[in-house]
Amino acid sequence: MFVLATAAVLLALLLAVIRAIRGPTVFDRVLAGNTVGTLAILLLASIGFLTGRPEFLDIGLTYGLLNLIGTFAVLKFFRHGDLAYDVDENKEGKAWK
Repeated sequence: MFVLATAAVLLALLLAVIRAIRGPTVFDRVLAGNTVGTLAILLLASIGFLTGRPEFLDIGLTYGLLNLIGTFAVLKFFRHGDLAYDVDENKEGKAWK
């Protein structure tokens, strides 16, 4: 049963990579990249279960946190054009340029 689940995750991963390559907008590509990260975590968990190595779950959790932080950083960069953008400084008219 877990072999079938692993195959389904691999198929979904392939479809998400295709969406990341062919996405019409940047935000579609970011969403597809986040989906690839989530599916990679599922793949790590299922392979770890199949091989009897529970430490793969720790690697998956770490990768999940990095995936979340990376997605937020990419979205902030595309929205503001800079990762050092500060909302409070922009309200006062002192934005760093």
